[in-house]
Amino acid sequence: MNKVIKIIHDSVGETITVYFDDPEKSEVCEETGEGIILIKDKENNIIGFEKLYFKLEDDINPIFQLETNLARAK
Repeated sequence: MNKVIKIIHDSVGETITVYFDDPEKSEVCEETGEGIILIKDKENNIIGFEKLYFKLEDDINPIFQLETNLARAK
């Protein structure tokens, strides 16, 4: 099964959020320190993270969508 990595940059809130699974599965957020928040599903699996205080340089304005296939290790 193919999965999509979803990246969301919020320039106003100065955050970047990365999901390895469907964001709708989010149940719990756990701050680990240093401005990193782990996003977990109801089984406590990490499905993403958010980085606080993330700011791009003023002269950079990237617009992109990243999609990749994730393979499970056996």
